[in-house]
Amino acid sequence: MQTPPTGEVKLAHLDAHTFADWISSGTPTVLVPVGALEQHGPHLPMGTDAILAERIAREVAASTGALVAPPITYGYRSQQKSGGGDHLVGTTSLDAATLIGITRNLVRGLLDQGVRHVVLVNGHYENYQFLYEGVDLAIRDLGLEAEDERCVLLLSYWDYVSEQTLDAVYQGSFPGWDVEHGGVLETALMLHLEPELVRMDRAVDHEPAQLPRFDRLPVVPGRTPATGCLSAPRGADAAKGRLLFEQVTRDLAEDLTAELGRRPASSLAAERVG
Repeated sequence: MQTPPTGEVKLAHLDAHTFADWISSGTPTVLVPVGALEQHGPHLPMGTDAILAERIAREVAASTGALVAPPITYGYRSQQKSGGGDHLVGTTSLDAATLIGITRNLVRGLLDQGVRHVVLVNGHYENYQFLYEGVDLAIRDLGLEAEDERCVLLLSYWDYVSEQTLDAVYQGSFPGWDVEHGGVLETALMLHLEPELVRMDRAVDHEPAQLPRFDRLPVVPGRTPATGCLSAPRGADAAKGRLLFEQVTRDLAEDLTAELGRRPASSLAAERVG
């Protein structure tokens, strides 16, 4: 990977000529944060998912030489067992076809301009499979094969939270990722990164949501806690947010550097045969 032009990591802050020079000067990588506009209880902003995905992407970009595209700030519809549900006021969602189409067009557009690697940094649980479908369609449109150096990586940032960090943050009381919505992880990260947007005086303490193992549609609104949070932010603080942020961004940057600096095995094999 390469150094961002003029030290700027936000793609939207560059002029097109500088961007073109950057593309032609090496193996450019662009990170695309993806979030949602979704209620996160009375204490966190509705843009939490996109805010966290973008801040993590910006930190990783600064240490890897990548650029960060403007985030996708709307996501696939909130589900009761992971985000409280689309019935809650403040949650404004995309349908699957729309998110797939946005992803397909963004990935295809970036790769078609000469970007070598696109990394989708997801911050909204419900997005994942539709991002995957959009990426898959984009690489089919471009006819990319395994030996092509152009590629796309897709990840959700919480998958980089280590067991050691989980233990340090939750002290053995981790409720599970399925109900970590508006809870300790997101609240701690926001307290570290955007404390002015957090209202801990409005945070409500309650036990994690007890939801059935099936999805019922239409949803039964009363099964979602009145706060909209699926677990409480009890114990969240900026120090835990800093621990989470530093560990996740460090490990993610290491992974990207190792993966995107590696030639495809099939390409190397073809060179040896030739």
